[in-house]
Amino acid sequence: MQSLSSIFVSIASYRDPELIPTLHDMINTAKNPENLNIAVFWQDDNEINIFTNQGMRLIESKTHLGYPLHQLEYNHARIWILSVHYYESKGACWARHMAEGLFQDETYFLQIDSHCRFIQHWDHEMVTMLNSLRDKSPKPILSSYPPGYEPGENEDRKDYVSRLIFSAFTPEGMVQMMSMPFTESAPVRCGYLAAGFVFSDGSFVREVPNDPDIFFMGEEIAMAARAFTHGYDTYAPHKILLWHFYTRSKHSKVWSDHNNEAKESGAVKFAWWERDKIAKSRVRTLLGTEQGEVELGSYTLGTQRSLQEFEYRLGINFKKRAAHPDVAGASKVSYFTDLPTAHEQWLESLIVVNKKTLKIEKHEVDFTREDVEWWHIGVYNAQNAQVMAEQVDMSNMKKIITKIDDSTFELKLAFNTETDSNPRSVRICPYIRLQGWGDVVEKTW
Repeated sequence: MQSLSSIFVSIASYRDPELIPTLHDMINTAKNPENLNIAVFWQDDNEINIFTNQGMRLIESKTHLGYPLHQLEYNHARIWILSVHYYESKGACWARHMAEGLFQDETYFLQIDSHCRFIQHWDHEMVTMLNSLRDKSPKPILSSYPPGYEPGENEDRKDYVSRLIFSAFTPEGMVQMMSMPFTESAPVRCGYLAAGFVFSDGSFVREVPNDPDIFFMGEEIAMAARAFTHGYDTYAPHKILLWHFYTRSKHSKVWSDHNNEAKESGAVKFAWWERDKIAKSRVRTLLGTEQGEVELGSYTLGTQRSLQEFEYRLGINFKKRAAHPDVAGASKVSYFTDLPTAHEQWLESLIVVNKKTLKIEKHEVDFTREDVEWWHIGVYNAQNAQVMAEQVDMSNMKKIITKIDDSTFELKLAFNTETDSNPRSVRICPYIRLQGWGDVVEKTW
């Protein structure tokens, strides 16, 4: 019989050297490790002894769904390692879905990535915080992008909490999010959900299971929409509960391994981008922006609330790929407590947020030139009409230009339009002191 405070922890791990440190930290900082039932879908090519060599005791090994399943014990916590070679991976949500198959009706559900650190007694703190929201919601969720940490002997752990906000729509219609720090005395209502940290009731696993055919991009907005329409309400924690290791630039990623060369050699059945294309079609079908023959099965919207209400609450429209001005403005609203009184009037109020980051080589455009008075940066549509133009002087250049290394810059562009401007190209030209206009460089949007 499960404890009233039992927690099912789902971890998708892809060739991650941080997995074992994450397990150690999670269990050692828990107030009641005996209440933890941890399921790891382990996509690697190592033997189970890398766990037993780190103090974890092997209880049993068997087969589950055709894959090796190992039961381990560490400091009274139960750990299940469902093992698969990394070439057999089908993406992040497939891995999360496989881990969820080990759910045993625990009281609470925690979904994380395999590179995290935890506060002392995080289990007690999460349960207490979630239950403090019962008077506001019958189905609360705690979710946000946790503050970052850098692994090492003296780990650098950031000291802030944040809520998820809208960033932009991608050309494929996926919603991009970013985080915004806040300071409050209680959790903050938020329409978005972060896949790397979800804490809710165990019922979430049954009602909003991960769609195994979503590869990576789009998983968060899809799960947020499904959770909302199933009656769940997301809140960003007002206190730090855990940390997350971002970037991981030197670590293996599935898109590096599952490339065209791996497919041609027969190591993988599909290249990562082929799975990604299927996944994005599923997300667009779920959000009502694509009509086709995609069968979502049980991974569809709920019936307790509508997709339109979800859009109202977020202040975005999926079909128009547009957002409410307060979403893109200084306040960065991510959840509207009041519903609009007229749908057409609400639609007319929306704007299109255009964002793009371009990588530019120094030999193409040298933004460090000291003889430039200003830079003209213009954006043009397919009909060659200008949809945005800026004159950026050297003092404001640092706001949009980042030097990556001695030969590469990143140019970050952002502007709003009343309708979709369909930007296609960016033209950059310096106005040089004592000379006038220099050469124009054109880049694809």
